[in-house]
Amino acid sequence: MVLSNFRKKKPTESLGPIDELKFSEAGDSHTEGASVKVLGSGCAKCNQLEAATVEALEQLGMDTAIDHVRDFAQIASYGVMSTPALVVDGKVVSSGKVLKTEEVVAILKKVRG
Repeated sequence: MVLSNFRKKKPTESLGPIDELKFSEAGDSHTEGASVKVLGSGCAKCNQLEAATVEALEQLGMDTAIDHVRDFAQIASYGVMSTPALVVDGKVVSSGKVLKTEEVVAILKKVRG
């Protein structure tokens, strides 16, 4: 009996130039100035986190635009494995759950003082 289905795996190919460019651009986005980002595909939970963050920023009187990152290469560059995630000033402060407005307010006060 010969087991022909068990062959050596072929070596995986490296990323193409376009994919490498996307990952390098994604890494550069971490070092931008003061910002608030919601990471997620645009699902209902991601949108709920974005709405809670907008409301929290309004309550605190902060004039910061929110960027909703939907590109999975950029999301992965933050090390986020479950969405939605909240990034404040380039640092992941929450991932994998929908925060309430009060929780976002507390996080923003802690991070930004």
